[in-house]
Amino acid sequence: MSVNLFYLTGKVALITGATHGLGMAMATGLGNAGATIVVTGNSSQQKLDDAVASYKKAGLKVFGYLFDVTDEDAVKTNIEAIESEVGNIDILVNNAGIIKRTPLAEMETADFEQVIKVDLVSPFIVSKYVVKGMIDRNAGKIINICSMMSELGRNSVGAYAAAKGGLKMLTQNMATEWAKFNIQTNGIGPGYFATSQTEPIRVDGHPFNDFIVGRTPAGVWGDPDDLQGAAIFLASNASNFVNGQVVYVDGGILATIGKPANED
Repeated sequence: MSVNLFYLTGKVALITGATHGLGMAMATGLGNAGATIVVTGNSSQQKLDDAVASYKKAGLKVFGYLFDVTDEDAVKTNIEAIESEVGNIDILVNNAGIIKRTPLAEMETADFEQVIKVDLVSPFIVSKYVVKGMIDRNAGKIINICSMMSELGRNSVGAYAAAKGGLKMLTQNMATEWAKFNIQTNGIGPGYFATSQTEPIRVDGHPFNDFIVGRTPAGVWGDPDDLQGAAIFLASNASNFVNGQVVYVDGGILATIGKPANED
């Protein structure tokens, strides 16, 4: 097996919502593997500029674009700009997403619809415009960031679970339709990771921290960098005959029913 299977030199990778957190970790991994990375943000130009500066400081070739991935006109315009200004998009990572933690019986319909639009509809919109070039070139890699909630339910995240469950099936249908064009569409399902967002609950004695550590066979929260290998694999020639799959990077949570609280 050639080591070149995992090289991304000369490739352009678009990663949505990669100004922080898991998206930034995956984008960094793709960049370190040789890809030119294009990252998007939506919250503010300053946040996007700060992220781009951080990537450049790490020695990566990066470009940033500010637009709303749920706005079809903006997506179309910016995909055209990226392919004109940076190059053909070889790799797409649909990472942008939101979560609203509200019990279903108390959730406003507008909030439910917003989660579905960002987490499920936007991957369809972005992929729709990126895949046209991939089809023309008869090559491409699409990675949809799914979740353990693509498989499991949990209290208060019904909208998110519905979207991520739908994204799993969208991934399979993209693979079904586009595999004949030498396009591989797969997903990554992250488990629970140590990020700035989870920092307040990642302390010994916190009920959720103890639950996650106890529920995960590895016994720890994931490091965001643990996602880089899966992203590189699915973006590279190493996965040329892998299609319609979701790779769960979860420390083994989905492999087990768990253990009693008093079991070592």
